[in-house]
Amino acid sequence: MKKLLLLFCVALLTGQLSAQITSPQPSPASTVEQVVGLSNIKLTYSRPAMRGRNVFGGLVPFGEVWRTGANANSTFTSDTSFTLDGKEVPAGTYSIFTKPGSASWEVYFYMKTDNWGAPKTLDQALVAASMTLKPTAMQDPVESFYMGLENITNDGAHLVIEWENTRVAVPFDVPTDAVVMASIDKVLSATPTLNDYYSAAVYYLNAGKDLNQATAWVDKAIEMSGDDPKFYMLRQQALIHMANGDKKGAIKAAKLSLEKSKEAGNMDYVRMNEASLKEWQN
Repeated sequence: MKKLLLLFCVALLTGQLSAQITSPQPSPASTVEQVVGLSNIKLTYSRPAMRGRNVFGGLVPFGEVWRTGANANSTFTSDTSFTLDGKEVPAGTYSIFTKPGSASWEVYFYMKTDNWGAPKTLDQALVAASMTLKPTAMQDPVESFYMGLENITNDGAHLVIEWENTRVAVPFDVPTDAVVMASIDKVLSATPTLNDYYSAAVYYLNAGKDLNQATAWVDKAIEMSGDDPKFYMLRQQALIHMANGDKKGAIKAAKLSLEKSKEAGNMDYVRMNEASLKEWQN
């Protein structure tokens, strides 16, 4: 009995010694994932807070390499190549280091990602790309350090850094157009379906490419639809014809799209077609 009591006390004491307090991190981790065109972009970083401190020019000195966040390296990952300031960067994961200044910031995409903090000096052989930008002053202060992806288009976005009253937007491009054009050439030179013609036409419209070609492709898609073209395809046909200067063809397609969208009970397309017809017929 005494042995059992002793073992119980030892087990209880061991459990108490190994217990740990659970508390929130002062600089919580954050992850941002965003599709840009056909590229999957991921940001990982930690978010320190101002807590009444003077950040830039104080906590973060001007003219020194900064880890751009807290804790482990802030990283930028792309599953395709991307272009920064005219330089193509291979797909992969890169540390984001910066050198803040009162009038300009230097931003570095760095190939080494396992630093804790920032190296005192950057090895230029490991700098995949860099860019110098002017910071923007913000009226409302940002308490917790922020990184995000904004101004997203098919061809690129801005990596945005904000803290205190400072904002820096780093533009980068992704190779969407080259990938799509290669796909269009390959598919349309084989045995294209009506959806292939339709997709190619819509891409040409949205990318501001040859509208004559877009018109030919969308008309081919509608022709291949037979007696039952889809209301959303007719909507795009109307937009393409209008963009190409064919108002009569645009109105004809919009009227049919309106009719088909009413039959389908899609009120969004009903409203869009009615608005277009009102504008184009006046």
